[in-house]
Formats: sequence, C-alpha cells, structure tokens
Amino acid sequence: MAVTKELTRLDKSNVKLSFTVPKEDIRSQYETMIKEYTKDLQLPGFRKGKVPKEVLERKYADALKQEALGRVIETTLQDYFKQEGLPRNERPLPYSYPELQDKPELDFDKDFQFSVVYDVLPEVKIGKWKGLDVEYPYTEISDDDIKRELELIRERNAVVMDRDDGAAAQKGDVVTIDYSFFDENGKEQPDLQRKDFVFTIGSNTNFYQLDDDIIGMKKGETKEFEKKFADDFFEASLAGKTRKVKVTLSVLKERKLPDLDDDLAQDVDEKFKTLDDLKNSIKERLSKNIEWKQRDIKLQEVLKKIMENTPVILPESMIRAEIEGRWRRLAQYYNTTTEKMMQMMTLGEGHEEREKEWRQTAEKALHSRIIIETLLEEEKIEVSDEDVENEFKRIAEERGAEVDEVKKHYTEEDLIYLKEDIKERQIVDKLFAENNLKQGKKENYLDFISDNG
Repeated sequence: MAVTKELTRLDKSNVKLSFTVPKEDIRSQYETMIKEYTKDLQLPGFRKGKVPKEVLERKYADALKQEALGRVIETTLQDYFKQEGLPRNERPLPYSYPELQDKPELDFDKDFQFSVVYDVLPEVKIGKWKGLDVEYPYTEISDDDIKRELELIRERNAVVMDRDDGAAAQKGDVVTIDYSFFDENGKEQPDLQRKDFVFTIGSNTNFYQLDDDIIGMKKGETKEFEKKFADDFFEASLAGKTRKVKVTLSVLKERKLPDLDDDLAQDVDEKFKTLDDLKNSIKERLSKNIEWKQRDIKLQEVLKKIMENTPVILPESMIRAEIEGRWRRLAQYYNTTTEKMMQMMTLGEGHEEREKEWRQTAEKALHSRIIIETLLEEEKIEVSDEDVENEFKRIAEERGAEVDEVKKHYTEEDLIYLKEDIKERQIVDKLFAENNLKQGKKENYLDFISDNG
C-alpha cells in the first residue's frame, strides 16, 4: 500500500501517528475481503460460494465496512512497526498499545485517514557525563563483622534440647504453647485460639506479642492475664481492646550454641580444618560482597550526577508498569494475588505511601536505565568473541568448573543475555574511567551493604 504517514511529538513522550491510505488500496482490500466471504458463505436460497456480492453487501453492509476498516488499520500498523531500522523512539512501548483517535469512517470515494496515539521511549540528550567529580561511601571489614558472622553460624548450628524440669522460660527459649482469647463477656473466641504453637521467646515471631507474658512460666503451667492491644493492631476484634488471654506452656526447650573452635569449622564444611580457615572464608565472602556493592554504589553516584545534566520526561505507562511489577513481586513474596495484595494495602494506611515511594524509586531507576541504554547506543559498545570467551573463563573460575562445562549450559537465548551483560559492564567501566571518583564517608559494613541508593 502506498501509505503516507506523519508523526507528531506530544507531551510526556507521547506521539501521534497519522496515516493516509489511498482510496484505491482501500477498495482493493475491501474487494479481497468480499471474495473471501463469498467463497465460503452459504445463505438460504443460494449454494455455498454462490452468494452474489450485492446480496452480501445489502444484508451486511455496516458490518463489512467495519471489518474492512479494522483490517486496514491493523495491516497499516503492522507494516509500519515491523520495518527494520525504525527508530526506537517511534516504536510503541511494550505496555502502550496504540489507541485509535476519534472514530474514522470508511468512504470509498476518499483517501482513508486515521491516527493512533501511544507512548514511546523518551528522547534523551545526554548532558555532561565525562570529567565529573564523584564522591562515594566505602567500607572495610572489621573484627566485629567477622564475629557477627561467626555468631550467625553458631545460631545455625545450635542444638535444641529440653530444659530441666522446673526451669523457668526465658528469652531465647523455644516454647510450645496453647493459647486462647476471651471476648468482653468472658467467652472463648474460637477463631482466636490455637494449640501447639511453636516460637522462640524474644524473636517477635508470634502475632499476638505474648513473649514477655510467657517469661517465667514453667512447663505444664497455665496462666491467665489481661492484655491491652494497640489501636492499630492488625486483628480488628482486638484493636484498642483489653482482653483476657489464657496460655498453657506444654514444651520448654533451650538452644545450645556450639563452642567457637576447630570442631565447629569442620562441621560447617569439611574443607575447613581450623577456625582460622573458617574466618578467612568469611572475610573472603564479605570482601566479595563489598566489591559488588561498591561497584553498584559508584555507578549510582555517577548516574546521579549525569541525571542532573540529563532531564528525561517519562511516560506514565512506563512508570505504571514499574509500579505494577513491584506489586506482583510483593504479592508473590506473600504467596497471594496482586489484586488481594492491593486490597489488603488499600484497607491499611500504607497503600498511598507505598505507591508514592515506589513511584519515586521507579522514576529514578527508569531515568538511570534510559541513560545507560542511550550511552550504549551512542558509544557503539560492541562485544567481541574474545569478550565472550573471557566471560566464560571468569564464570568457570568462580564456579570452580571447566570452561567447556560452563558453555554447555548456555542456550542461544542465554548468550544474548550474556552479551548484554558484558556490554553493560563495559559502559560502566567507561563511566568510571571517564570521571573523577574518590572515596568519601566511611560506613560500617551492614549500613554499606544495605544501602539502596
């Protein structure tokens, strides 16, 4: 089809694409469609495939015109968007389907005109991105970091054993309890009682915050007490109320932590012969964590500077897609549906605040992403076969495997993603090389690792 088109840039990375299709092409497509129908159509009084065109048009005139109109629009859009080399800021975003403007009418005596509106990638003009002075926080591994990791290992290797008869429950003990709540009339509430509930005192893993009330109880003991719940307590029937609670302690156990010695190191992994071996392994692991996090933080700080010089107007559909993705991930974490997750949050006070927070982080992440992708394109970053081979060697070394063994696990699609990762690493290395990076404030390890930018 000899179609002509006109692209108009609108606000917020929105475009209007207008087409004009010659009336001769419209008539041709319409006639082709009619032939398709008459070939297989069967109406009363006519044999299959022998329905006259005039009868068909008289009976289904409006429906035929609407279908022809739909076919022309769909074919025109498909032909346009499948063109090779079409600029990315003319293609609709994956989550922005072109919307038809107004209601076009089919008139065989006129050229057919229609317009669609959709979101595209923002047009970006990268500002200053070289020679920037960038300061970043850093950290170092301390003795306290090693000690903390060793204590976590002790906790994971602890042995749970029964406390002596007559022992009183204390913080850190593992208990099994039966509990029930009573309403204002002193009757037990069936939906607020449970048997054989196990938790660790002081771990804050029981919904009704019974930890302090159980401290001092002995195995086999039953205790009744009054408990006041906060106004915003999650259980509506208890919120702001004072209720009687009955608890029976049926099992009382304690966690015995192993000694910090060579035996513990050997229990963790047979490759460790001494406690020093385990400590060295911990230090190596923490150092690797710092290395990866440091790279991420440096990149965040560099991009922050570039973003100041590079304004981007993000389309709403792009931001909404990011926010909806976060809802899906949150729902998946809690093993529920996105709809139920949103309903739960809507009932609480955190829904709007959560969306506002997500919007800010989504806008920042998208802004950064667009800058990276634009630089990749402008700097013409390419990945050679040697780059791929070196990446396989690096992966093999990390995994302690042979290079050929690693390659076996990579499909053609995996290789595409691998090359994209290499390209991105190369542009990040270029960003670091082209700017003046220096250490700033020193942070402790935990704050440094948990830094989300």
